[in-house]
Amino acid sequence: MLDKIEMFYKKITKYMGIFLFITMLLLTFNVAYDALARYILHVGSIAMQELEWHLFSVLILIGMSYALMEEGHVRVDILYDSWSVRKKAMVNMMGAVVFILPLALLIAINSIDFVMESYTSHEISGDPGGLTHRWIIKALIPGSFWLLIFMDFGYFVQNLNIYKKDKAKRMDVDYKDGEAL
Repeated sequence: MLDKIEMFYKKITKYMGIFLFITMLLLTFNVAYDALARYILHVGSIAMQELEWHLFSVLILIGMSYALMEEGHVRVDILYDSWSVRKKAMVNMMGAVVFILPLALLIAINSIDFVMESYTSHEISGDPGGLTHRWIIKALIPGSFWLLIFMDFGYFVQNLNIYKKDKAKRMDVDYKDGEAL
C-alpha cells in the first residue's frame, strides 16, 4: 500500500516539474520580450513587468513542494551525508512532522485573511497599466502551503518506505508493497 501511495506522489511530482518547467519558459520569454521592448523598441509595459514577479512567485511557491519531493531542499550535508540510509529516513520523517507541517499549517491558515482582504477590496496594481485581480497571485500563498502539506505527507511516506526497506534488508526479509513478507 505504501509503495502505491509513493508512486502516486511521484507521478504528481513529475507533473509538477513539467508545470514548473513551462512556467520557467514563460518567465524567460516574458523577461526577454520585456527587455527587448524596453531597450530596443523603447516601449514598456507595466503589466509585463508585473507578470514577471507573478511568474517568479509561482516558481518559488510551487517549487518548494517540488524541491521537497526531489530532495532539492537545503540541509546540513556535512552531517547528513555520513549517516546511514535508515537514520536519514528517520531524520527526514521527523523534519516533515516537526518542522514542515506546523510551519506550513501556520502560513496556510493565517494567509487566508490576507487573500480575502485583497479579494473583497478588489485590489489591483498601484501602477497605471498594471495587472488587475491581485488576489489571484495572493491566493497562491495559502494554496501553495496547502500543497506543501499534501506533499509533506508524500515525503513522509517516501521516507517511511526507505526506512522499512532498509530495516527489512538488514533483517534479510523480503519486502513488497510496504509490508515485510
